[in-house]
Amino acid sequence: MKLFDLHSHWGTKRGYVLQTEEELAQQIRTWRSTPRYDTEEEMAAYFARNNARVILDFGFTKNMPLEKAREYHDYALETQRRFPEVIFGNWLQIDPGTGREGAAEFKRCIEASSGFVGICISAAGMGFPASDPIYRPFYEVAIGAGRPVLVLVGYTGAGAGIPGGKGVKLELCHPRYVDELAIDYPEMKIIAGRSAWPWQEEMIAVMLHKPNVWAETHGWSPKYLTDSLKRDISRRLKQRVMFGADYPLFRYERLVADWRALGYDEATLERVFFRNAETLFADVPGCRI
Repeated sequence: MKLFDLHSHWGTKRGYVLQTEEELAQQIRTWRSTPRYDTEEEMAAYFARNNARVILDFGFTKNMPLEKAREYHDYALETQRRFPEVIFGNWLQIDPGTGREGAAEFKRCIEASSGFVGICISAAGMGFPASDPIYRPFYEVAIGAGRPVLVLVGYTGAGAGIPGGKGVKLELCHPRYVDELAIDYPEMKIIAGRSAWPWQEEMIAVMLHKPNVWAETHGWSPKYLTDSLKRDISRRLKQRVMFGADYPLFRYERLVADWRALGYDEATLERVFFRNAETLFADVPGCRI
């Protein structure tokens, strides 16, 4: 079975999503996996063994000075260029306070990349809901380049169990902001990232009502998805839900086994694992499906 992984992180030491000792200790507690680093070659080989094409996200650049973030962006573009068969592209998280300058960096990366580049809105970590006007320069670039936007929703493991949640405000990831965003930018393709728990019913309502909204499920074993989402994956949302992993916090072997254990037929699994994503990205300029 092919996998089109809409969201994973970097397994390399330079790009690893958890940077501090406190965060690395949290990986065991929250994701029940052990931190380990892969080289770029080992990471690409792992994707290839699992027949996966992946969009990667650093996660930690969203509060980084633009000059420093640019170094990571160039690293991401060069690594994608080296392994185009398995790394489909990159999500960028850029401090929204950088405004037009940050949006220009987003555009630079789109033009410099040999693969897909999109913007990821991590509202809980950025401090503004996805519909806030502060993101407008980035959305304008995404629309002009025909690129989907990834908006993280629901509960996040970032800051979980750390005093004060490390300042992460969960409410900023409520699906109501995706609903507002879909109204403000009806021509923009929006992907809701992660399970939207504890607001999954609201997320389903938004997807049924707004045809420019899709969803991917990184960061969760499918066995923990809500019953309503599990039911609608093969029914009302059968064309709209896609696979995401969150490698290296989750590995494909576990996730694929967990998806198969839910009892879906092969046609449903194919839609989730790769067909829906291939359909969504088929008309994205410069991307080879």
